[in-house]
Amino acid sequence: MTSPERAVTARRLRVWPAVVADVACVLVFALVGTANHDSGGSAAHVLAVGAPFGVGLAAGWAASRAWRTPARPWPTGVVVWFATVLLGLALRPLFGGGFAWSFALVTAVFLGVTMLGWRLVARLARRRP
Repeated sequence: MTSPERAVTARRLRVWPAVVADVACVLVFALVGTANHDSGGSAAHVLAVGAPFGVGLAAGWAASRAWRTPARPWPTGVVVWFATVLLGLALRPLFGGGFAWSFALVTAVFLGVTMLGWRLVARLARRRP
């Protein structure tokens, strides 16, 4: 394997943990939300609640080209977070959900803390000797 091929392989290996971390943030958000509101804990319901935010997450990854620098809080993390929240809230009615400003605020804060949080932790861990 040549050096450029190794670099591409190493970059791909770094992308998957970031994808998993972002998807986990959305799934935990849906799980916690459905559990706290007794709105049904079935896997299908959790997926229905999380689906619009998953679409937003995918759009955020595409818009920011997150695969290039997936762990960067700025601008990658902010773009991914913003798209996840904005598109998730916009698409939610198409998936049977409603809209409330309090829900939008909780969504933005929870996903901001988790999606930007893991990136900040990764950045700090990388700086340690």
